[in-house]
Order: sequence, then structure tokens, then C-alpha cells
Amino acid sequence: MLVEDTQLYKFILDSGLVSKTDLEDAKKDAENKGKRIGEILVTAGKMTPDNLRRMQAYMLGIPFVDLKGKKIPFETLSLIPEPIARTHNIVAFKKNDVSLEVAMLDVDDLSAIEFIKKKVNLKILPRLTNADSIKDCLIQYQKSLKAEFGDIIQKETETLKMISDEKGEAVTEADLKKIAEDLPVVRIVDTLIKHAIIQDASDIHIEPMEEQVLVRYRIDGLLHDAMVLPRQAGPSISARIKVLSNLKLDEKRLPQDGRFKVDMNSEKVSFRVSLLPTYYGEKIVMRLLRESISGFTLEYLHFHGSGLERIHKALNLTTGMILTTGPTGSGKTTSLYTMLDILNQPDVNISTIEDPIEYQMARINQTAVRPEIGFTFASGIRTLVRQDPDIIMVGEIRDGETAALAVNAALTGHLVLSTLHTNSAAGAIPRLMDMKVEPFLLVSTLDIVIGQRLVRALTDTKTPYFLTKDEIAQLERLADMDRVLEALKAEKIVKPGDTWPKIQFWKPTPGNDDDGYKGRVGIHEVLKMSPAIRDLIMKSSTTGDIEQQARKEGMLTMLEDGIFMCVQGLTTIEEVLRVVSE
Repeated sequence: MLVEDTQLYKFILDSGLVSKTDLEDAKKDAENKGKRIGEILVTAGKMTPDNLRRMQAYMLGIPFVDLKGKKIPFETLSLIPEPIARTHNIVAFKKNDVSLEVAMLDVDDLSAIEFIKKKVNLKILPRLTNADSIKDCLIQYQKSLKAEFGDIIQKETETLKMISDEKGEAVTEADLKKIAEDLPVVRIVDTLIKHAIIQDASDIHIEPMEEQVLVRYRIDGLLHDAMVLPRQAGPSISARIKVLSNLKLDEKRLPQDGRFKVDMNSEKVSFRVSLLPTYYGEKIVMRLLRESISGFTLEYLHFHGSGLERIHKALNLTTGMILTTGPTGSGKTTSLYTMLDILNQPDVNISTIEDPIEYQMARINQTAVRPEIGFTFASGIRTLVRQDPDIIMVGEIRDGETAALAVNAALTGHLVLSTLHTNSAAGAIPRLMDMKVEPFLLVSTLDIVIGQRLVRALTDTKTPYFLTKDEIAQLERLADMDRVLEALKAEKIVKPGDTWPKIQFWKPTPGNDDDGYKGRVGIHEVLKMSPAIRDLIMKSSTTGDIEQQARKEGMLTMLEDGIFMCVQGLTTIEEVLRVVSE
């Protein structure tokens, strides 16, 4: 569907928008540089991007739409999730019973069109638009929550206030249930949840304060203020979330944990809910868990080089143990499920024991622990080994009993995958020994340990720069820059003769509605069990000694892997240093 340069040349010439001399110069320039004639004319300032798009739309027979300043109904806009809209420059703006009109900068982006078609189950009608229109629509995603809330709060605040004042502290469970089912409260909570999913948030924080209730979303690892609600809305929202999570409505003195699930635009999202009594009321934190994760690959998660090879070799083994380590929210579970997806073949039996089941996967037998009735990780593993499994996934190793049983399962002919809360890959070994796992059992079972973190990713509008001598010297004090350079050359990211002063790095270019970052990428270190590391384990060596040996054997640390990602233009040095803090 691209307009050929010969057609475009003739059309521009006939239109008289550009002089024949300028057009001939642009044609020669395009041939010499291997670029499109339209791109040359726009760069030279002979034609605006808007005029070029309108011309291409006319020649292709595709309508051109200008959406700048036009309000799109939220239910139409939200049919395309904001991350997809931002990545592919595509927005939904008009819908009827059979079709959806979408505005795009590139009508040849067939993958985006196909994705949206499957998602909404309607005929997709592509329309060309300009960059300003797309930018204006993307801002509407940000404004939509406040707009919806403004309307809801304006109409319903007085109702909530009367309930709160009238009942005071002596509200019964029946009264609370009635409040939780009132339309204004239902609408407020539904809007909060809906917007969090669209924003691709990982957590929702609802925090009661003296004069107001603060709502914050954790997006790309950082908390952002989303909304400020009147103080009287707090108890009603708390009651509504308790009803959804099947928790005790009249219990306000003790912490409570629960979960519920929503289905929005065919996307199933589970919510893990935690309520904590504070001075001004109950603080609520909800963790969002998207259930569809299949189709990820290790390369998509940014594993590369020797680390990627080590993981694939370990996944080909039939016995042993693979561990992923890192703090909460570092992407451990996603890595684990991606590996399970690779292992999920018809000739193996895979069983998991999790708390909770975060993603549902076909052909895998998934079980959730129930500590309140005595069904723990330890008792779950005991049962799983009697279920004739080939592969066992344990959600998390938290105590000595679970660790001992997981190691024993690896010894008796199973491949065991699990997670552990440690700061580094090397730190997992002393941690397991603290849990009373014998060193001789560890060296017999442990194959690889993956340490990981998530760093914010740069958007496409980023600015290149080069490191100064002082900046290079500072990085050399923190990481082995020679090894990073070797890895970059080995994977052909930089040229063989390049040195650090000649290598390009990137920094964010903040826009009107963002800070130059969008989404997150993983940085990793992959520790492979070797004879030398086995000897260190038998000697009960420290984390530092084990890490030093692993680095001698070719392991890039998380910081070094982060610098590798910076050269690729995926993130920034500042972001890597912020996340990988020793």
C-alpha cells in the first residue's frame, strides 16, 4: 500500500506544492541516500509532514482524519490499550455495531491492525492522520480518569457524605454491604480498575489521609499520583473492594488479604488485595496480574549472549534446579513462566505449586497453596512428586523445609524451577545454605541461578550523546567496562575497532505528557554452576567469592548487562544505577 516514489513525484509536480527545481534536487538526494522522496522533502522543509500524509492518503484512496482538539468517547478510545496506541501510533475514534475506525500514522502496520481486529472482533477501517492528532489522543488517555472521576464525584459526593455522617462508627455489616453495592461506589471502583489496566499499572494504592484519599498507580516501577478523592469516599471504596475480594466487611482493626478477577475487553486480570489499618482508615494496595503471558521468549525478555545459551542448555536437562532471584516486582515470575512455556511440550508432565496462580497456562497442572488449611509449599511439593511429574515449578522458596524438598525433588529425577528473594545470583547459594540445605546437595542439583531487575525503557524520542572521560572512569570503578565492550563486539552491537569515547549512549527527551520513558526491560546476570564454583560452595565461601569466580567464567553482572542495554538504546545509565544499588 506504499505510494511509489515515481507516482509521488508526478503527483507533487502536478499539484505545484513544490517547485520543479526543489523536486528534482529531492529526487537526486533520495536516490543517493537510499531514502524516500517524501522524507527528503519534509527534512528539507519543502513540505510539511501533514501535507505529505494528506497527499499519500488521497493517492491510496484512504480517508485522512484530523483528530486534534476532538474529544473521543472513553469507551471507544479504551478499545485499544494505551501501550499499543503509543507503540504503534494508532487510536480508535469511531465505532458502530460492525466496524471500528482507527487513525494511524502508518496504514501498513498490519500487525497492529490484526491485533486490534482479534481484540474487538469488529471490521477495522484504517484512516491516515498526523502526528499532532495522535499526540492529542494519547493525552486523552491521561485525562480520561480525571474527567470520569470529576463527573462521578461531582454528582455522588454528597450521597457518600450523608451515609458516612449519618452512620458514624456504628455501621453494621448489612449497612456496609448496602454502601458497597451503591451505584456511585461501584462506578468509582470500576473506573479506578479500568484506568489502571489501560495505564498498564502493576499496583493501585488507595491511601486515606486526614482531609482526602490519595490514589496512586505504580507504572514502570514508579508510583504516580492518579487522583485525589474526598475523605468520605474512603470507607465506601474500602467496603466495595472487600465485597469484591470476599473479605470481612466489619473488620477494620486487622490486616486482610484477598483476591478477585475482572475481564476487560477480553483481557483477564487478577487482583491481589492487601488491606492495612492506618491512623486515618484502611490503606488498600492491589497488585494487578495479567493472566495471558504465553508467546513470550527469552530473547523478548532481553536475555542474550552467553547468558541466553546457559539458560537454553539448562532447560534441555531432565534433572536439576533453575532459580530466578531478585526483589518483589523484578519480573522473576515472568521469566519462570517464559521458561515453562518453552518446556511445555506434549511429552512432559509439568506441575506447579504457587501463591497465588498468577498466570494460567494450558496443559500445565497448576495448584495454589492454602496456608489457612495447612496446604503449604512444602506439603504441595510432597504431593506433586507423587503425581509423576517431569518438571516441577515452586512459586517461591521461603523456608528450610520447602528448600530441602525442592532440592530432594531435583535429586530424584525432576527438573525444578523456583524463585528466591536475594539481591544477586551469587547470593542465592549462601541463602539456601542459611536455610540448612547441605552444600553437597546444592552442588549436585543447582544448574543455573538468574539474578534480575527491571529498568524503565526509553521511548523512541530519545537523544544521543557520548560519555566524557570522567564518566567512563566513574563507570570503570563500578563495572568491568572491558568485558562489556567485548560482549558488545561479540554480539555485533558495536564495530570491532570502537572504543568507549566513540560509542553512543542515549538520554530521555521528555514530552508534554511523558518523561521520556515508557515500559520496562529486564537486566540479568546468569550464574552457571562450574567445578570451581562447586569447590567454593563446599568451602562455604562468601557471596563475593562466588560472584568473582562467576565473572572470571564469563558472567556479566546486572550492572554490566544494564550498560550493555544502554548502548542498545533501550535505557539510560542513570536508570540502571538507580535500580542496581548495592
